[in-house]
Amino acid sequence: MIPLIGYCDHLSGRPGDTIEFKVSSISDQPFTAELYRSISADPNPAGPGIIERRVASAMDGAYPSRLQEFHPGSYGIADNELPETLSRGFRLSAIVWPTLLRKAGMVTTGGQAILTCGGITLMIDESGAIAAQAGERQVSSNEPMNIRAWYRVSLSYDADSGALTVSQEPIKHGHEAHGTIVAPGLSLAGRPIIAAMENVPGPRLGDIPKAIGAHFNGKIEAPAIHDGAGNLVAAWDFSRGISSTRIEDTGPHGLHGQLINLPARAMTGSAWNGDEMCFRHCPEHYGAIHFHEDDIYDFQWDTDFSFTIPDDLPSGAYLARIHCGGHEDAIPFFVCPPLGKASARLCVLVSTFTYVIYGNYARPAYHESWHSRVAEWDAYPWNPAVHPEYGLSTYNFHSDGSGVCHASHKRPLFNVRPGFLTTGIGEDSGLRHFPADGHLLTWLESEGIDYDIITDQELHDDGIAAIAPYQVLTTGSHPEYHTARTLDAIEAYRDQGGNFMYLGGNGFYWRIAQHESETGALEIRRGEGGIRAWAAEPGEYFNAFDGAYGGMWRRNGRPPQSIAGLGFTAQGNFTGSYYRRLPASKDPEVAWIFEGIGDEIIGDFGLSGGGAAGFELDRADVRLGTPENAVIIARSENHDDETIMVPEEMLTHIVNWSLQTTKDLIHADMIYFKTPAGGQVFATGSITYCGSLPWQSGDNNISRLTRNVLQRFLGD
Repeated sequence: MIPLIGYCDHLSGRPGDTIEFKVSSISDQPFTAELYRSISADPNPAGPGIIERRVASAMDGAYPSRLQEFHPGSYGIADNELPETLSRGFRLSAIVWPTLLRKAGMVTTGGQAILTCGGITLMIDESGAIAAQAGERQVSSNEPMNIRAWYRVSLSYDADSGALTVSQEPIKHGHEAHGTIVAPGLSLAGRPIIAAMENVPGPRLGDIPKAIGAHFNGKIEAPAIHDGAGNLVAAWDFSRGISSTRIEDTGPHGLHGQLINLPARAMTGSAWNGDEMCFRHCPEHYGAIHFHEDDIYDFQWDTDFSFTIPDDLPSGAYLARIHCGGHEDAIPFFVCPPLGKASARLCVLVSTFTYVIYGNYARPAYHESWHSRVAEWDAYPWNPAVHPEYGLSTYNFHSDGSGVCHASHKRPLFNVRPGFLTTGIGEDSGLRHFPADGHLLTWLESEGIDYDIITDQELHDDGIAAIAPYQVLTTGSHPEYHTARTLDAIEAYRDQGGNFMYLGGNGFYWRIAQHESETGALEIRRGEGGIRAWAAEPGEYFNAFDGAYGGMWRRNGRPPQSIAGLGFTAQGNFTGSYYRRLPASKDPEVAWIFEGIGDEIIGDFGLSGGGAAGFELDRADVRLGTPENAVIIARSENHDDETIMVPEEMLTHIVNWSLQTTKDLIHADMIYFKTPAGGQVFATGSITYCGSLPWQSGDNNISRLTRNVLQRFLGD
């Protein structure tokens, strides 16, 4: 158990907003909290190191320690109990598509509840067969089911004979199986729960039980309860209200309910035949919900202290640093200026959506060398590969092998911490996302360039109004995940004459959706094409949250090249190369970018991968939206053999979409162009670019080049 850790309910706010902090501490002594401004989050001794500035604030103080538990696993629960006790017989039924059973070569999860009410449970037993449990009595069909196959399953009780019978019937292939025992005196009463069962007695959060077990893994469709005469008591239709966390009972008593821990909706059901790919057009084909034993949305920890952002706190990246008994943690959040009231001419767009989508990414390349590097550099000590119980990222798989499609910041995110090392291999800092974006903030601070911060959340909520007051808008290292609203705002800013700097790679790549009612919940469907951590099932490419087609923005008709002129073309490991100036860079229209820089190699150094052009690379392509007037001023070269072309570019083993050779597609372009409204765009197309800015305290040609661009864009 991690001895001291926490999170906050909002990753950003404006003056007057209150952010709540939730902490779990195993100590019997109070923990302390202090406010810091975060400048550099890189513990690499070859760089500037961790730089934080203490800020006196109202959060400073000591708070009682307490251990706060969390309860993974998704399920549905009715708002109310059955209207009356069913003592003359009853039937529980559902259609199921199990994904994790106790079979040869597979993980065992023990019993898995499908539908339970008042101690009577329709379930899958440890052998993988359908079973019923009533107190200490249990009956099984003794016929293990197959994974990823649809079954009609039921539990029936005849009060006259006392027969408790279970049945499983494959919808397509196989034979029906039954099991019966005599269990006199059963009755059904209580509050129905779907895909789990309550551990009684146990703690509760309001009227929701927190102690839930026996989680089901797989899809459930059409769960229902009938009385002994066959009359309908309750029937939940999951094809209704797919975008919500509510479940609707079509029975006579309106036993509607709610879903806990965000199981996946807009899932194909037993009737789906491929005729329709969008749940909005044929909801009856999408009547299933996919539940997982390791789903997690909101840890629901109690608030230990809160912080109302004062009017005089400058915009920036901040940390609530907590200490107790030799342990510490740092909880990041971002302070934005009041809407429409910029305090600087430069706006740094912080990619919190991307941070959360990657939150707690347990990398398959995790290596024990990580621990040695952490100890050597005194870096952040916790890694999601070691602590998967805190909930993984959308780059990981659930225990049943399905991809994680939901993300949330309402839990501790190890990799959104200063000093977190993504990798312990190689000589570079091994940073991504929040710690890596600190390279840009470090450079701006050292150059004396004032900046405000706006995060993806403000951009999504407020649109162009969030960034309109600024002379220049710049990204960090990896603005990969966007909603339609955030892209709309960036495009509007650019097209209305704003100056835009894209200082990263693999930006504007995946489409995500934000839940309208569940704060901080994000959804990704990894549809056809792209560098995919997992592949969505056929027919499940549309987001449940907003009903839009998911996957790559390129597949949605908005390639990244249409945003900043560059789009993802190649990916490698944590290695960086350099740029070489192209002849077009000598044109007077763009030569000012290289003022003070000769014909030398550009960026063959850096804290990220050892070079300014690396890891994930973007290229220009007018057919995908790069403006005709864009000038490619530099191009990277000499990438290692492990840097490969992205799969969406490949048509066959010998033909690529662009009709160029694979070798010709593995590079980063650096471009500049003007917009019709008089704005300017500068893009670098590399994730490792910002890692070169603070190299040798900013005395390098990447720093000089970036300063030239920023000064011109600011009008200095």
